[in-house]
Amino acid sequence: MRRLATDLRNNGIDASLDEWDLAPGQDITLFMQNGITNSDRVLIICTDNYVSKAEEGEGGVGYERLIVTSEVVGSIDTKKFIPIIRDNSRERPVPSFLGPRMYIDFLSESEYDRKLDELLRELLGVPTNAKPSLGENPFSGQLKDRLSKQRIAGPTGVTESGKSILEDKWFESEQFDAETGISKLGINGRMELRFALHESTNKTQVDLLNAVRKSEI
Repeated sequence: MRRLATDLRNNGIDASLDEWDLAPGQDITLFMQNGITNSDRVLIICTDNYVSKAEEGEGGVGYERLIVTSEVVGSIDTKKFIPIIRDNSRERPVPSFLGPRMYIDFLSESEYDRKLDELLRELLGVPTNAKPSLGENPFSGQLKDRLSKQRIAGPTGVTESGKSILEDKWFESEQFDAETGISKLGINGRMELRFALHESTNKTQVDLLNAVRKSEI
């Protein structure tokens, strides 16, 4: 553990370790609590002994489990806690309170440097396999051309030709289906909202349909 913490500090990570930062007379539980809650990332060294104590809730490891669990419950998708596997021969090398989190395997001494690089890249935000930036839609020009040929209504809902865009037969069909469904449910009242886009958009029909579904009441 000391070796790993030293290597992290040598590479720009402000790592804290109890044997460096905990002095005689200090409150151990308070040190643990502050160390976990105030840190950006927490490395949990999952040895055989640690996992065993964590599952049994023994001593300081049991108290640490309570603190970590409370944070995980508050944010189930948190990346704050990184399991580090070392000196571990268990079938399930990570304690249950960490759930199915991905871990970094430091079991092999020959792989230490490679795993250290992997950990450093994660902590420093420089992943080996960086996600490529999102390119431009190659069909965006065709989409704009198609949209430009469609009827565009102003704020009043009327096109340049003087026709109301909200009187399409599609609306009439949807209204009929809605009224039919409402009558089957025995509902006596209803509210209808109609709207149209005032300007062209580069959103696809699927995007717009998904937006409507999310806004349904």
